[in-house]
Amino acid sequence: MRGGPAYAKLAPMKPFIRYAGGDLDRAGIFRKDETWILEKLAHPQSRIVPVWRNLNLIDGLGSNPTTRSIDRANADHILEIAHQITLLGIAGEVAYFAADISSLEEEPAHALVNSGRFVDLRQVGPLLGVEESALMAHARGMLFWHQKHQHCGVCGAPTQSREGGHMRKCTSTECGAPSFPRTDPAVIMLITHQPPSGPPQCLLGRQALWPAGNYSTLAGFVEPGESLEEAVAREVFEEAGIHIHNVTYQASQPWPFPASIMLGFWGEATTTEITIDEHEIEAAQWFDAPDLRKFGEWGDDDTALHLPRRDSISRFLIETWLTKVGV
Repeated sequence: MRGGPAYAKLAPMKPFIRYAGGDLDRAGIFRKDETWILEKLAHPQSRIVPVWRNLNLIDGLGSNPTTRSIDRANADHILEIAHQITLLGIAGEVAYFAADISSLEEEPAHALVNSGRFVDLRQVGPLLGVEESALMAHARGMLFWHQKHQHCGVCGAPTQSREGGHMRKCTSTECGAPSFPRTDPAVIMLITHQPPSGPPQCLLGRQALWPAGNYSTLAGFVEPGESLEEAVAREVFEEAGIHIHNVTYQASQPWPFPASIMLGFWGEATTTEITIDEHEIEAAQWFDAPDLRKFGEWGDDDTALHLPRRDSISRFLIETWLTKVGV
C-alpha cells in the first residue's frame, strides 16, 4: 500500500550507535516505479542532500553542528549540476534524495549550496543525533558506490543508474548485467579475560598512524569462506597472538568510510601473552576498567592514553563492557 512503511524499523540502541537508526523509510517497494520517483523528485517538499567528493554539508561547525539538506523548491541548480541523484527514502511525507556535485571545484561547490561547509562526516559525527548521522552516512555511502561502479564488472561497458539509484545496469546489449550497492563486512571485537585476582581486563591496540596514545579494539575484514566468528578469532590471533573462544555478537554499525559495515563482537581470551604483528598494529595491551576510566578522548592532549572516537562502534563495545563489569 502506498504511503505505508516499506520496511521494519528498529528502535535505536542506548547508548546509540551513530550512522545507524533513524526514521527514514528506504521505500524499497517504490524504487522500480519511475513515475513515483520522478513525482517525488519534483515535489516542492522533497529534500536534496548534496555530497561533494565524499564530504557532507554541515552548518555551524564547532560545538553544535547541524546537517544541511536543501528544500526541493530551491534546488534546481543543484540537480542540474549533479552527476548522480539517488533516492534515500521517506520521512513522513518528505522524500530525501542525495545529489553528487563532485564535478565542481571546492569554492564553486560551496557557492552552489550558499551556506555551510563540506566536511568529513567523522569530524562532526560524535556531535550529531541519530537521524542526522544516519541520513548523512546513507547519502555518502550510496554516492561512493556510484562513483566506483561507473563500468560493468563483467564486460567493462559503461553502466547507468536505475531504480532510484539503487541499481546500475550495464549498457551493453550483449551483457546488460545489473549491479547493486555492496558493503564490505568487517569484524571489530573487544576481547576480555578475568585474571586470577583483580578486575577483568580487555585487549586494546593501536596503529602507528594514529595520534600518540590512541587505543581502540582490534578489527579486520572478513575473508571469503569464513564465518564472522572465524574472522574474529583469526584477526585477534594475527594481530596480537591471542587465542579466544565464546565469541558473541553485540551490535553493528554502518561505516561508509568508504564502504564498510562494522560487525561488533565480544570474545574471551584463552591465552594472554601478547605477540603483535608489527605490519598490522604498533602495540597492544591489556587494560582493566579502572585503567580505562582514566583515559581521555581521542586526540586529547591532556591525558597520555585515549579512548576510541565517540562515533565508533569500538567505543560502544568498550562502554557497554564497562557498564557490565561495573568496576
